[in-house]
Amino acid sequence: MAKQKNIEFINRKAKFEYEFLESVEAGIKLTGTEIKSIRGGTVNLRDAYCVFQGDELWCRSLYIGEYKQGNVHNHEERRPRKLLMKRQELTKWQKKVKEKGFTIVPYRLYLNERGLAKLEVVLVQGKKNYDKRESIKQRENKRAMARVRKDYM
Repeated sequence: MAKQKNIEFINRKAKFEYEFLESVEAGIKLTGTEIKSIRGGTVNLRDAYCVFQGDELWCRSLYIGEYKQGNVHNHEERRPRKLLMKRQELTKWQKKVKEKGFTIVPYRLYLNERGLAKLEVVLVQGKKNYDKRESIKQRENKRAMARVRKDYM
């Protein structure tokens, strides 16, 4: 069997917008053309979010592009997708989400060593504007230090 390349998609905007509290790996229920599109690299996590419907966690607005060689059985690009997690984790997170200010955001979509699609979902709390400015300041300082180190080495 040929070794497949490492496929990973990250929602970089989430680190800037939210403060991460907890993360968990969840399976994601996909159709055949969706997994082929993921392997093809047509995924966008930017607008995606997770909600509870009953006792199940669903990922909404996750963009998985249409499979080019698909036929009439191709999938909808932004359909709701069920996330597969342990019942204990689901009930714990459901209680936390009911509290004010907590939400669940998909952070990373990747294929594991067995070729299964996994979604890393994160329990987050929104950052205030001053926290975002602080993040920008830290990033700029880190870049400046890297430039200085580069000049002296």
